[in-house]
Amino acid sequence: MGFIIGAILGSFINSAVWRVYTKKFSCTDRSRCVTCLEVLSWYDNIPIFSFLRLRGGCGLCQEKIPFDYLLVEIITGFLGVFLVYVNGVHVSGISPLFFRDMVIVLCLVFIFVYDAKYMEILDRVTVLPAILLVIVSLIFGWQSLFVMGIGAIVGGGFFLIQYMVSHGRWVGGGDIRMGVFMGVVLGWPNILFGLLLSYVIGAIFGMWLLVHKKKQLTSSVPFGTFLAIGTMVALYYGDTVVRWYISLLV
Repeated sequence: MGFIIGAILGSFINSAVWRVYTKKFSCTDRSRCVTCLEVLSWYDNIPIFSFLRLRGGCGLCQEKIPFDYLLVEIITGFLGVFLVYVNGVHVSGISPLFFRDMVIVLCLVFIFVYDAKYMEILDRVTVLPAILLVIVSLIFGWQSLFVMGIGAIVGGGFFLIQYMVSHGRWVGGGDIRMGVFMGVVLGWPNILFGLLLSYVIGAIFGMWLLVHKKKQLTSSVPFGTFLAIGTMVALYYGDTVVRWYISLLV
């Protein structure tokens, strides 16, 4: 069940990324080929299966479908399995926490894909989800306003300082709002681990690009992708890492 749900959400993310960027069709419009723009039949729009059946090409114009579409659906499929496992859905059934995590993961994957493709972090997947998450978290008692508030101040402030010092050359406004979103999701002090992990992943990836001469030192990289990964890992393992670090200091 988890894999099917995740794959469907991955297909939705692929469609949403293209629709938002092109601004050509509303979210109520039927799915279309990104090349010929013809409406796809329902059987050509089944996650993973349709890509494999059509051998990675459009059934109408025969143009190749970007391979990253398949990767997103497979990855979100496994993320769905992971969410079912960590939330104990297979034992206790679907809970509000499962829906919360599903929405967070949906936003993070969208941020990852959109930033990787277009080098931009959209406000609609950071600001609005952060506000809604604060409200819902207070209703269900998942995190206190203090924990989320400090996390948002640290996350957003971290990038705001860089923005002011560099006059917008190091980071953009999207990074600031992403920092706020991370702070609300992770809270204090897990936001510290999320930021640290994001920079470590970014540094490793940057070194790989330099070694393989894919980028130069002055080249821009989609840092939102690393922030999305860091947030995802810290959401589930931040408490463990923070407790381990504190135990070393005591």
